[in-house]
Amino acid sequence: MMQVSRSSYYDRYERALVRSSQSEVTRKVIEAFHFHKRRYGTRRLVAELADDGIQVGRQTVRTILAVHELRAIQPKSFVPKTTRTHPNLRRSPNLLLEREPATGVDEVYVGDITYLPLVNGKFAYLATLQDVFTKNIVGWDVADHMREELVLNALEKAIIQRRPQAGLIIHTDGGGQYGSKAFRKKLTDLGFLQSMTRKDNHYDNAQAESLFGRFKAELLEDGVFLDVEDAKQESFDYIEGYYNTVRRHSSLGNKSPLNFERACRAQSAAKKNDD
Repeated sequence: MMQVSRSSYYDRYERALVRSSQSEVTRKVIEAFHFHKRRYGTRRLVAELADDGIQVGRQTVRTILAVHELRAIQPKSFVPKTTRTHPNLRRSPNLLLEREPATGVDEVYVGDITYLPLVNGKFAYLATLQDVFTKNIVGWDVADHMREELVLNALEKAIIQRRPQAGLIIHTDGGGQYGSKAFRKKLTDLGFLQSMTRKDNHYDNAQAESLFGRFKAELLEDGVFLDVEDAKQESFDYIEGYYNTVRRHSSLGNKSPLNFERACRAQSAAKKNDD
């Protein structure tokens, strides 16, 4: 009736299915890209779609992004900043130089402080503690100062949330906040070990610096916060609502810190049962 051969009909039908499938993949890629607020490149987008049952290669994703002029946020290169150590404070040794890399949760935390620009030209300050093995930000605080209370609050949050055991290594730079009597007493009371970067060797704390580079690139994009409360709320949303729970990390097999830790604990429990 349509004067179209059976082979031509099915050829066109199959082509339509292919176009529909390609359109669905394109839609999913774009949706995932915008859901993660331009924070995901091709590798993480491929992993995201795979979890949704869509198998697609990085080149296809790269082409889709290029056609739609979508570009992921690129963090600035890591540039270590100079931290002034109080001349009367003793620098703790770098305990990470003589040990194997962490192989489990709550073995080593790295900490640091960074500046958060405000619209009035002033700054808020963010202190974090991050688990080296899982990349989980286990403790953090934002304030309008960077006195020792800032790092103590971040440590206290980590203790409440994680309940780490004695022997935990806390690795930071040689800043006065970490060398203060109050901070050191807290570590000693809990049986934690203090580790610091070597003098004038800020790459010793590269993981903490890298975290801040990613944080500012993905959250601020060279912008500013309205005030300290805005900086605190935005930091909470990013750290607790995205970075720890959703954001995939290539070093964790493209899992979020939360999912990676769950997998590690499940594997450890299964091993104990086998034993």
